[in-house]
Amino acid sequence: MQGGPLASGLSHQSPAHKGIMTHFGHVFLHYLYEILPALVVGFFISGLVHELIPEDKVLKYLGSGGIAPIFYSTLIGALLPVCCWGSLPIAVSFYKKGARLGPVLAFLVATPATSISALLVSYSVLGLKFTVYIFFAVLAMGVTIGLIGNRIRYVPRDLDHNVECPHCQIDPAHVHSHIKKTFLEKIISALKYAYIELPKEIGFELLAGLVMAAFVATFLPVGRLIRAYLSGWLGYAFAVIFGVFTYLCSTASVPLVDSLIKQGMNAGAGMTLLVLGPVTSYGTILVLRKEYGIKVLTVFLVSMIAMSLLLGFGYQLISK
Repeated sequence: MQGGPLASGLSHQSPAHKGIMTHFGHVFLHYLYEILPALVVGFFISGLVHELIPEDKVLKYLGSGGIAPIFYSTLIGALLPVCCWGSLPIAVSFYKKGARLGPVLAFLVATPATSISALLVSYSVLGLKFTVYIFFAVLAMGVTIGLIGNRIRYVPRDLDHNVECPHCQIDPAHVHSHIKKTFLEKIISALKYAYIELPKEIGFELLAGLVMAAFVATFLPVGRLIRAYLSGWLGYAFAVIFGVFTYLCSTASVPLVDSLIKQGMNAGAGMTLLVLGPVTSYGTILVLRKEYGIKVLTVFLVSMIAMSLLLGFGYQLISK
């Protein structure tokens, strides 16, 4: 029995086309396997944040102005062992709890850009000076981006707080003392929020980010760009373009940057790539666009690029 038009079309696909699509599938699965553990951990932590951390505590430490909430969120982000993909659901949870924009942006910068594993790998591969510099550079970048975020005027997205307790409308200090959950109920509620509600909220953006990252890695001639534009000031342009449009894990990107530096890229451009790449993933871009709008996203990206370039220039000066 003869196949239809679809079968006929598939049979005439060139081996090169099939090879590219197979490679695309392998790259996509590689990214998926790499970030899946971080997403599982990130969603779980966000569920615990949602269920166990009282909203008034979030408002107290992350909802006020000034540098203190930004520093707290930067420090928390630096200590959490999750990457940019895992930090997204946690940041959304903080946002829904009432955290201001500045602390959320600081968290989204510090969390993916620093980790104990990344620092240890950086020390063993790139040396002590590089490691110390990038650690304090990320902290400075998180605080700076947070301060900028608190000065942005934007219309907050509706957080589905329309249904309110009538007693709370009369007395804001009213406490729902009658609503108490057992330990098992809290765990079930946390898991439901982590693995049902949050995937509905940002799952499409995360999946789209993975597809775009795999597309860039598969179809753009990254290898030729690396060989042709590693040296001089063009290395910074490459670091910005490659860092923004390609997903980079903070730990896994250290050997990559080391190889680029050994092939001719100056160390400052390598620093720019290390502090920019892990933060500006497609997932972060799409989630920020959805939750905060294009204005906040634009300011975030411009600030990140400017700060990463300044930090890269700074390291190039002291490394001479």
